[in-house]
Amino acid sequence: MSTVATTQIKLTPERSRPSVRARLQDALPKIVLAPSFAITIVFVYGFIMWTVYLSFTNSKTFPSYVITGPRAYLRLWGWTFDSDPPSSWYTSIVNMGIFGFLYIAICLALGLFLAILLDQKIRGEGVLRPIYLYPMALSFIVTGVAWKWFLDPGLGLEQTLHQWGWTSFHFDWIKNKDFVIYTVVIAGVWQASGFIMAMFLAGLRGIDGEIMKAAQIDGATTFQLYRRIVIPLLRPIFLSAFIVLAHLAIKSYDLVVALTSGGPGGSAWLPSNFMYEYTFKRNEMAVGSASAVIMLMTIVAIIVPYLYSELREKPR
Repeated sequence: MSTVATTQIKLTPERSRPSVRARLQDALPKIVLAPSFAITIVFVYGFIMWTVYLSFTNSKTFPSYVITGPRAYLRLWGWTFDSDPPSSWYTSIVNMGIFGFLYIAICLALGLFLAILLDQKIRGEGVLRPIYLYPMALSFIVTGVAWKWFLDPGLGLEQTLHQWGWTSFHFDWIKNKDFVIYTVVIAGVWQASGFIMAMFLAGLRGIDGEIMKAAQIDGATTFQLYRRIVIPLLRPIFLSAFIVLAHLAIKSYDLVVALTSGGPGGSAWLPSNFMYEYTFKRNEMAVGSASAVIMLMTIVAIIVPYLYSELREKPR
C-alpha cells in the first residue's frame, strides 16, 4: 500500500492595485476642498488667533507686537464694575442683555405661535409662508433703514397718525435714550420670527399623527396636547432656534447702525458696536480686540455645549 503525499498549496489572490482613474476619483474631493479649507484656516482661524494676540498688546492705531499682558481686559473689567458714570462698555453689556433676552424670547414665542396657526392647514398657507419668510431674505441694513423711516417721529407712524387727527399720539422711542434699544428688538423680531416659524413648522409636520390621535382619544384637550406632547417633542427645534438667535444677537452690528446710528450718545450700542468704535475710530485696537475676544468666548460658550449634546454617542 503506497502512501501518496499530497501537498496542498494555498493560493492567495493577488491584490489588484487601484487604477489611476480610481485614485483620481478618490482624491478629487480633497483637491476641490483643499483651497477653501486653506482659506478658512488662514482668514478665519488665523485672524482669530491674531486678534487674541493683539488683545494682549498695547496696540493703538496700528498693531503692536509687544506683549503687555491682560491690560485691555482689566480696563474692560473696570469699565464694567467701577465706572461712574456708566461707561460705553457697560452700556453695551446691558443692552446686549436686554436685546438678547427679548429678541430670543419673542422670536421663539411668536415663531411657535405662527407655526401652530399654519399647521392647522388653513386656506392660503402657501401665500402666508413666503410673506412671513420674506423679511429674513433682507439684510439687516435694509431692515434697519425701513424701520428707521417707520419709527421716526417726523416721517413714519407718529407723523401719519397726526395727519389722520390723532395728535395726542406720541412714539419717540427711536429718539429716547432709555427706549431706543427696544426699537432694535422690534426690528430684529420682525426679521427673524418668520424664519423661526419655518423651523417650528417643519418640526410640527414631522410629528407622528398617530400620537396626536391617541392623545385625543384619551380625552386630551388641545392645550394639553400641545403642552404635554407637541412642545416637548419640539425640544431639538427649540435648541437649534436658540443657537441661531443667540448667534445673530451677539454679532448684531449693522441693524443698530442702520436703525439708530448708535442711538443718542451711544445708548443703543451693542458689544459689536463698541468693538468697531474703539478699534477703528478711537484708536484703541487692543481694547477693541479684547472686546471681540469676549464676544467670541460668549458664542463659544453657547455653541460648544450644543455641539457636545448633538455629537456625543448615545448610550446603547
